[in-house]
Amino acid sequence: MKHKQTAGHLQRPGTTQVLGHNGASEVRRTVLPGGLRVVTEPVPGVRSASVGIWVGVGSRDETRAQAGAAHYLEHLLFKGTAKRTAVDIAQEIDAVGGELNAFTAKEHTCYYAHVLDEDLPLAVDMLCDVVFDAVNHTADVDVERSVVLEEIAMRDDDPEDLLHELFSTAVLGDSPLGRSVLGTEESISAMTRTRVHGFYRRRYRMPKMVVSVAGNVEHAKVVRLVRKALGDRLAGDERPEAPRGGRTRLPKQAPLVLHPDDTEQTHLLVGCRALDRYDERRFALGVLNAALGGGMSSRLFQEIRENRGLAYSVYSSSTAFSDAGTFSVYAGCTPERLGEVASVIRAVLADVAEHGLSPDEVARGRGQLRGGLVLGLEDSAARMSRIGKTELNYGRHYAVEETLAKIEAVTPDDVAELAEELLNRPFTTAVVGPYKTPEDLPDGV
Repeated sequence: MKHKQTAGHLQRPGTTQVLGHNGASEVRRTVLPGGLRVVTEPVPGVRSASVGIWVGVGSRDETRAQAGAAHYLEHLLFKGTAKRTAVDIAQEIDAVGGELNAFTAKEHTCYYAHVLDEDLPLAVDMLCDVVFDAVNHTADVDVERSVVLEEIAMRDDDPEDLLHELFSTAVLGDSPLGRSVLGTEESISAMTRTRVHGFYRRRYRMPKMVVSVAGNVEHAKVVRLVRKALGDRLAGDERPEAPRGGRTRLPKQAPLVLHPDDTEQTHLLVGCRALDRYDERRFALGVLNAALGGGMSSRLFQEIRENRGLAYSVYSSSTAFSDAGTFSVYAGCTPERLGEVASVIRAVLADVAEHGLSPDEVARGRGQLRGGLVLGLEDSAARMSRIGKTELNYGRHYAVEETLAKIEAVTPDDVAELAEELLNRPFTTAVVGPYKTPEDLPDGV
């Protein structure tokens, strides 16, 4: 049965809607007073429940002075609330063998718990407590500062992680979208309780939030638990916010960025600006990405590793935001092979831009996407993540069957047309390795 969905931001508070089905599971959305959305998906046959609170706030919402504040909050909120200390939080979740964690991205933050189904009330109460009632004491801000600075140092000590940060900034420019989620040593060192708590109180609003729950759960019970946990906070007639829109003018991208590092291996990224997450061609991009560098049969893996033995690790990837995206190819090789590796990557991309992919390559790319999607939804945590992130980003539910149909509909002509446009765009090259200046880089880079 097909269900006509209302976009999340248009649904009236106090109402519930069936959004569709994923197999035997019925996905429902309730909008509570104040604009908070609750989305659930029962997963038959499991004894677990996964709960996530998705906040439409990430690093791109920070000013330069606030850089790193969204990620800083991810640490701070677990340090204590009005009714739980940090020790209480840790002991309560450990006592039921559950998992409690969070992550921050450029456009959202997620706080989540994974527990036995019988411990769902604890998970909902604890997450609501942490997200809505954190105290953010000055002493905790000071303690976590050293932890975040250590995280930045760890990133800088990992050449591949550092490379991706450098590439992102080079392609997307010195803009909120291009800056690091972690912030900088300077911004974190200067972070005060007033600054980070003010960011929390101004940005963490119910219309920007989605509670997603999947597993051995019942929608009505989940809604009751959320109502109980939040009490009088659920008030007012605000509706959920619409998904991010608009178009940000990005600075000019840099053609080359080099980070000198005395490493045994050189790390290379070559790529360009790509599609935003609303672009219907994103399914063709997924197939292109899989066929180019998504597995052992991919064009790049075969050319660089299997046929020439130039690198152990080579892959392509894409990212998509509300108004921008990137596509890139990574390779790690010895310094003396960098020029040849870069030349082969560029030759492969130029050939695909001119001739597209073969029907067999497109078929394998589609199959890889289909299998990855379905196999990736084998547990309640993955289901929770999918329905929560989709509601936040699109304001609607995409059934697995709908997504599979869109993947299956991608043709070689679709891929060829996209490759011709995308792979002829200006490219950025990022390198981390034992080179002091760009002039020291070998020919081909």
